[in-house]
Formats: sequence, structure tokens, C-alpha cells
Amino acid sequence: MSNARAAHLTRRGILAAGGALGLGAVLAACGDDNDSKKSGSDATKAAEKSGPWTFKDDRDKDVKLDKVPANIVAFTGVAAALFDYGIEVKGVFGPTTTKDGKADVQAGDMDVSKLTVLGNEWGQFNIEKYAGLAPDVLVSTMFDGSGTLWYVPEESKDKILKLAPSVGISVYDRQMPRSLERMYALAESLGADVKSAKVVEAKKKFEAAAERLRKAAKARPEIKVLAGSASQDIFYVSGSNLSIDLEYFKALGVNIVEPSAKALKASGGWFENLSWENVDKYPADIIIMDDRSATIQPADITEATWKKLPAVKAGQVIARTPEAILSYDKCTPILDNLAEAIENAKKVA
Repeated sequence: MSNARAAHLTRRGILAAGGALGLGAVLAACGDDNDSKKSGSDATKAAEKSGPWTFKDDRDKDVKLDKVPANIVAFTGVAAALFDYGIEVKGVFGPTTTKDGKADVQAGDMDVSKLTVLGNEWGQFNIEKYAGLAPDVLVSTMFDGSGTLWYVPEESKDKILKLAPSVGISVYDRQMPRSLERMYALAESLGADVKSAKVVEAKKKFEAAAERLRKAAKARPEIKVLAGSASQDIFYVSGSNLSIDLEYFKALGVNIVEPSAKALKASGGWFENLSWENVDKYPADIIIMDDRSATIQPADITEATWKKLPAVKAGQVIARTPEAILSYDKCTPILDNLAEAIENAKKVA
């Protein structure tokens, strides 16, 4: 079994059990409400485009249709990214609403009350409801090199993928800007006005945030940053070589704490499992924590070993966002928040 396949099954098992991955969480970026609503309302313009449509996805597959897709079904995070570019979808699958009915962090600025949700949890996908949407195309991300579409259930994927062509955007073993470029290209192909002042400004802000993080990392090379994720019995420490955020952070000069190669091998290179008794194995000045709704949040961790960590005692714990909403607007705060944490961090490790 390949490492990519093993990693997929490892993540699947953890998610199915309601645990947490060291893959991170999406920060719901604060934006102008009026801009957000306008972005969504402009989406119908894209559907009015006519003529042949083709897009080469990250499986190197040419997806072709007689016209620009109007009935788009997408993984929630993908739908949220397209929404930022003015493209609305007909249905979503993946974390969309929390238990109290509020928007999940992966839903971004979308109005979840107006979404057709085909499945809100891992393994859920209502095929009959999907067929009823008369989908033109299905879009999701990919967390391995085999072309596996994220949150499309393995046991029913053949039935699902027979109903409409699919597009895969890779978020595996590459840096964040590359995945952002691919989502940008997809949105443009679907009719988004990527030359609008809003999009141009968002991209400039992302580039400025990247430069800020680069300068912060260069000025504070001694600050160690550990990427963690919490479940009831296990604390996960992520390696930096497969996730788009950590690979990019490292390229910008951030001093990422790396688990041992031997420990990473068991998860296909993604993370190391630690018991709470051993949560202090790797010294860190800043801890960036998975804030997805399926994970235990720092404020709710009761383990004494956690509370004794120098970074925790110093209040140097922030959110981590590797499963990001792939728009420049949503990824900018990811870089700014880490830059600010490094700029202000005390050396405690």
C-alpha cells in the first residue's frame, strides 16, 4: 500500500471515529458583510455564460462540457472559496453546520440556511438528493496523490461519480499559493470576474501578508512553532512535508517543529500520535492548533500536562488552518495571524 493511500485511510479512520487530525482548521476570516452578500448575488452571472467549457484538474484530467456548469456541487470548503469569487453552488457535502445549526468554519461566508447539504459528516452523502440537483459537475479537494476526492465516500464513489463529471484540486504535498492559483483558475473558468477590484485587492493583501510572515520568521528564527491537534486520547503533532500551509510556512522561513521521521512513517508522513502524558515531547514557543469543529479546542483541554506546556502558560496558542478556504481573502488572515504571533512571542521553549 502506498504512503498516500495509507495516509488517506488513516485520516478516514480518525475522522470516522470522531477524532482529530493534525491537518488543521479553517479560520473564518472577518470581511465586509455587504461585500460577501454581493459576491454571492453576482454568482448567477457566471451561470449565464454559454459555450463549451473545459478545465484540466489536478489529476491531469480534462473535464469537458457543452456549456459552463450551472449546477455545481462541491465540498463545503471548495464551495466557500468559489463563493468568494462570486460563484454559487447548488449543493455541498462536508462540514457545513455545527450541532447547534450555525455555520461551520469551513462554510466561510456562505448562508448555510440556503444550502442543500448532501452530507454534513464523514461518510455521509445523499446520492438521491445529489441526483435530484441534476449536477453538471462535482468539485472537491484531494489530500493524496491517487486522485481521491475529499469527503466523497469510498463505498459509494462509483455511483456518485457516474452522475456528473468531477474536478479535483490538490492540497497535497505543495505550497498554499499553488492551490490558491488552481482554485482561482477554476473560478475564472466558471465565469468569475477575477480582475475585479475586490479580487485584485485580496491577492495584494495575501502577498503582503506572506512578506510580513517572511520578515517575522527571519527576525525571530529562534521561535519554534508546533502544529497540534487534540482528541480525547491523542495529541497529534504534524510534520511539515505534506500540508499546504506548513510547507509554505517552512518555505517562508518559519521554524516548524518536526516529529521524528520514524514516527511520521506510521501515518504516511502526516503526523505523530502522542499520548497526553507525552505531550511535552517537543519543545515549542508557539502552538498552532486545529480549530475545526470535530476537534477539542484549547480552552476545553483539561489535561494537566497540556496546561503545563510553556507555550500554553505564556498564552502563545493560536489556530492552525491547513484545510483552508482557498481564496486569497480567506488565506490572508492565516499568514497575518502567524506573523503576529511570531512577532510578539516570548522565547519559552
